[in-house]
Amino acid sequence: MSAVLLDYALSPLELASGLRQRFEDYNTEFTRITRRAAQHFMARNWPAARTDAVHRIELYERHVTAAIEAIRAELGDAIHDRNRWVEIKRHFNAEIAGLPDSDFYRTFLNSITRDVFATVGVDEQIEFTVTASGRASGSVPIRVQPIGDSLQRGISELLDDLPFAKLMTDVEAFARQICRELTPHFDSRRLSAAPQLVEVIDAPFYRGPTASIVGRMIGDGSMTPFVIVFVHAADGLKIESVLLARSDISSLFGYTRSYFHVDLPVVSAAVSLLRTFMPGKPVDELYIILGRAKQGKTERYYALRRHLDQSFDVFVHAPGQRGLVMVVFTLPSHDLVFKVIRDRFGPPKNTTRIEVMEKYKWVFEHDRVGRLVDAQEYRQLRLPKGRFMPALLEELLNECGSVCRLDGEDLIVGHCYIERRLRPLDLFLREADSAAAERALLDYGDALRELAGIDVFPGDLLLKNFGVTSNGKVVFYDYDEVTSLQECNFREWPQASCDEDEFCAEPWFFVGQNDVFPEQWLPFLGIPPELLDSFKERHGELLGPQWWRGSRDRATGA
Repeated sequence: MSAVLLDYALSPLELASGLRQRFEDYNTEFTRITRRAAQHFMARNWPAARTDAVHRIELYERHVTAAIEAIRAELGDAIHDRNRWVEIKRHFNAEIAGLPDSDFYRTFLNSITRDVFATVGVDEQIEFTVTASGRASGSVPIRVQPIGDSLQRGISELLDDLPFAKLMTDVEAFARQICRELTPHFDSRRLSAAPQLVEVIDAPFYRGPTASIVGRMIGDGSMTPFVIVFVHAADGLKIESVLLARSDISSLFGYTRSYFHVDLPVVSAAVSLLRTFMPGKPVDELYIILGRAKQGKTERYYALRRHLDQSFDVFVHAPGQRGLVMVVFTLPSHDLVFKVIRDRFGPPKNTTRIEVMEKYKWVFEHDRVGRLVDAQEYRQLRLPKGRFMPALLEELLNECGSVCRLDGEDLIVGHCYIERRLRPLDLFLREADSAAAERALLDYGDALRELAGIDVFPGDLLLKNFGVTSNGKVVFYDYDEVTSLQECNFREWPQASCDEDEFCAEPWFFVGQNDVFPEQWLPFLGIPPELLDSFKERHGELLGPQWWRGSRDRATGA
């Protein structure tokens, strides 16, 4: 860690140089952790990969805190001298001008000044308020593979050069499998020849036990993006999928997935390239999925400000049932929801604000396998009071008064989570046609299975706590009761010994705090009657404790 900020009586220029060095120290450590993913993938060292994933997420705040402590040691009470920070910002901006990913530096300085001054809204004098996205220098390392007269030969040569090629026992067999997936795509488009070139980003995208190769095929006037996903299973390396549909690629890079570990020299250049594959994908989402969550948060906030300036609709309660823990609101013309923790929770909720925030942090650092929505935490948002429906504004001030207050013509939201907006599953089932409703309900069961596979128990399984994505996938988004399977005691419902016990209003047997009775779920889930048979046929075992115990044992390796 650089100690440049600890020298006595540093000038604003020297302080700016020190802050630049501190960001570069952070970036160096971020890159070092990212590069270790290749080693973990080769060795199937998933515990180490998991530890690194959490460490990398926490790294940014640690470096911000260390920078503030160093500046405080240098400046003392003068750390709150705004004029000094105006000068620091000016010198800092001059030092980073033209650097690759210079926006990352600007966001780093913003994080520091916001903490030092407890900034509400935006302070344009001492923080940056626009990004230089698209103007930074740098490029993405690309490998170009000529195809010639044989697609399979070209793919084989491509595979031979992968960093994990030695895990392939038969490269030609891998190439044949990939070609079987690729060829029908071109045949269906009636192109006269296979692609002439294959271009791939010259760095695998690692995520837990998978490694993805991202590229595009260039042929007879066409450009087709593709992703080859490899998984390093216990019995060796396998091809998990070959993705050609833009919707599938977009889902792989989506807000329900854990962050990739990919060694990119210039992240902003990679974001620009990936957007050619996924034109509808928001910039903030790509930064987040590439592991640069703080920059993604910044981009999301700037996009929200731009949208507010260009729109006229008002914030309203988000569709769905009102929650006991959160007030959730949205802007109908935008695709975000804002979740604010209530000051008091109605029965039967018996949790606390701190416990709810810990649950969200747990999910933030957990593997999400495409079934958990990424919730980004924001503080001290300033939103125009006039853009809120009166009833919503009153509820926020009365029910969330510890974090919401008025400041002139603005509402200050001291703390909230922002997520992508989804259609609640219970509403979707009422609105969709019978086939779509059945698919969604069955996918709800699949979601429960996949969450259990990563040691996640939602706690509250009601349909209102799950949402449906634009691709029709069911994901979970209400985390106040989420927990590890290891914390749950899955029990059979005891048989009553007499009629008196059978009709007792309260359980006649002991129920522990962590006891879960899957046999009692069905009446409370709210599954439409016409879909019950389909659900029980596919997922009936989820309504008993044995399946959950087995999942818990598998998660621990028991």
